[in-house]
Amino acid sequence: MGIFNGNKNSNNTFNPSNLNIINAGTTITGDLNSEGDMRIDGNVKGYISSKARLVLGATSKVDGDIKAQNLEISGEVNGNIIVNELLTVKASAKINGDILSNKLIIEAGAEFNGKCSMKDNKNTLKKINNEEQSSSKTFETATKQAAQ
Repeated sequence: MGIFNGNKNSNNTFNPSNLNIINAGTTITGDLNSEGDMRIDGNVKGYISSKARLVLGATSKVDGDIKAQNLEISGEVNGNIIVNELLTVKASAKINGDILSNKLIIEAGAEFNGKCSMKDNKNTLKKINNEEQSSSKTFETATKQAAQ
């Protein structure tokens, strides 16, 4: 990153092996899209999409829908969640919204208020991902189609 190391000619290409971090005390309003791993300990008001692993720390609060390949939640989520592989809900987590995931782990003590659908059929999740939008109405339609 040329801005920080004084080298104006540095290569700014994205490296998906780098971790994106939003620290506690930070609030972001708007949509987040990431190709690589991401950790959020702050607040996000908007849609989050991660094509890799997303970790929501104990101090995190998300007001919006989330789509990720893998997701671990220790904080608070007010929105719907779609996870292509594994969703891990830690004991300190609070979720208000619907979940669609292939695999799910919920630790004792976690709070979850919503509907949950689990599918092994990758075609079902692929179809939902292709029709992905950030509205909860689309999520409800997608989960109804997946349940049929």
